[in-house]
Amino acid sequence: MIALSLEAEAQVDALIQYYGDRGRLRASINLFAALKKAGQRINAAPNAGLAAPRTYPNLNKAGRLWIIEGRYWIAYSVTSPPVISGVFYVTANIPRRISR
Repeated sequence: MIALSLEAEAQVDALIQYYGDRGRLRASINLFAALKKAGQRINAAPNAGLAAPRTYPNLNKAGRLWIIEGRYWIAYSVTSPPVISGVFYVTANIPRRISR
Protein backbone atom coordinates (compact mmCIF):
# COMPACT_ATOMS: atom_id res chain seq x y z
CA MET A 1 0.00 0.00 0.00
CA ILE A 2 1.08 3.57 -0.65
CA ALA A 3 2.06 5.61 2.39
CA LEU A 4 -0.47 8.01 3.88
CA SER A 5 0.39 11.50 5.08
CA LEU A 6 -0.53 12.29 8.68
CA GLU A 7 -3.53 14.28 7.42
CA ALA A 8 -4.73 11.40 5.23
CA GLU A 9 -4.28 8.99 8.15
CA ALA A 10 -6.46 11.23 10.32
CA GLN A 11 -9.10 11.36 7.58
CA VAL A 12 -9.14 7.58 7.26
CA ASP A 13 -9.33 7.22 11.05
CA ALA A 14 -12.29 9.64 11.13
CA LEU A 15 -14.08 7.70 8.39
CA ILE A 16 -13.48 4.40 10.22
CA GLN A 17 -14.81 5.95 13.45
CA TYR A 18 -17.86 7.30 11.61
CA TYR A 19 -18.59 3.89 10.07
CA GLY A 20 -17.93 2.09 13.36
CA ASP A 21 -20.30 4.35 15.28
CA ARG A 22 -23.02 3.37 12.83
CA GLY A 23 -22.24 -0.35 12.74
CA ARG A 24 -21.14 -0.18 9.11
CA LEU A 25 -18.30 -2.71 9.04
CA ARG A 26 -18.73 -3.27 5.29
CA ALA A 27 -18.10 0.46 4.64
CA SER A 28 -14.78 0.22 6.51
CA ILE A 29 -13.80 -2.85 4.51
CA ASN A 30 -14.71 -1.05 1.29
CA LEU A 31 -12.63 1.97 2.33
CA PHE A 32 -9.53 -0.19 2.80
CA ALA A 33 -10.20 -1.95 -0.52
CA ALA A 34 -10.47 1.45 -2.24
CA LEU A 35 -7.17 2.57 -0.69
CA LYS A 36 -5.45 -0.61 -1.82
CA LYS A 37 -6.80 -0.29 -5.37
CA ALA A 38 -5.90 3.42 -5.46
CA GLY A 39 -2.36 2.60 -4.38
CA GLN A 40 -2.06 0.06 -7.18
CA ARG A 41 -3.38 2.54 -9.75
CA ILE A 42 -1.11 5.33 -8.53
CA ASN A 43 1.97 3.09 -8.56
CA ALA A 44 1.13 1.82 -12.06
CA ALA A 45 0.59 5.29 -13.55
CA PRO A 46 1.53 8.05 -11.11
CA ASN A 47 0.88 10.89 -13.56
CA ALA A 48 -2.52 9.64 -14.71
CA GLY A 49 -4.52 11.45 -12.02
CA LEU A 50 -6.64 14.54 -12.45
CA ALA A 51 -5.51 18.03 -11.50
CA ALA A 52 -8.53 18.34 -9.17
CA PRO A 53 -11.80 16.54 -8.43
CA ARG A 54 -14.24 17.27 -11.24
CA THR A 55 -16.61 19.10 -8.92
CA TYR A 56 -13.86 21.25 -7.37
CA PRO A 57 -11.51 22.55 -10.09
CA ASN A 58 -10.27 25.23 -7.68
CA LEU A 59 -8.41 22.52 -5.71
CA ASN A 60 -5.78 22.30 -8.43
CA LYS A 61 -2.36 22.50 -6.77
CA ALA A 62 1.10 21.89 -8.19
CA GLY A 63 2.52 18.57 -7.05
CA ARG A 64 -0.86 17.00 -6.24
CA LEU A 65 -3.13 14.81 -8.37
CA TRP A 66 -6.50 13.18 -7.69
CA ILE A 67 -8.19 9.90 -8.54
CA ILE A 68 -11.59 8.56 -7.70
CA GLU A 69 -11.70 5.03 -6.40
CA GLY A 70 -14.97 3.51 -5.34
CA ARG A 71 -16.76 6.16 -3.30
CA TYR A 72 -13.64 8.17 -2.47
CA TRP A 73 -11.67 11.01 -3.99
CA ILE A 74 -8.02 10.40 -3.18
CA ALA A 75 -5.37 13.11 -3.41
CA TYR A 76 -1.72 12.16 -3.75
CA SER A 77 1.66 13.75 -4.22
CA VAL A 78 3.60 13.35 -7.43
CA THR A 79 6.77 12.74 -5.43
CA SER A 80 8.80 9.58 -5.75
CA PRO A 81 7.42 7.57 -4.11
CA PRO A 82 3.93 9.09 -4.17
CA VAL A 83 2.11 9.67 -0.88
CA ILE A 84 -1.66 9.76 -0.39
CA SER A 85 -2.40 13.16 1.10
CA GLY A 86 -6.19 13.14 1.30
CA VAL A 87 -9.12 10.71 1.39
CA PHE A 88 -12.62 12.12 0.97
CA TYR A 89 -16.03 10.54 0.58
CA VAL A 90 -17.28 11.38 -2.89
CA THR A 91 -20.09 13.66 -1.66
CA ALA A 92 -17.98 15.44 0.96
CA ASN A 93 -17.53 19.18 0.80
CA ILE A 94 -13.82 18.73 0.07
CA PRO A 95 -12.81 22.42 0.08
CA ARG A 96 -14.14 22.72 3.63
CA ARG A 97 -12.16 19.65 4.73
CA ILE A 98 -8.82 20.16 3.00
CA SER A 99 -5.81 22.12 4.12
CA ARG A 100 -4.33 23.64 1.05
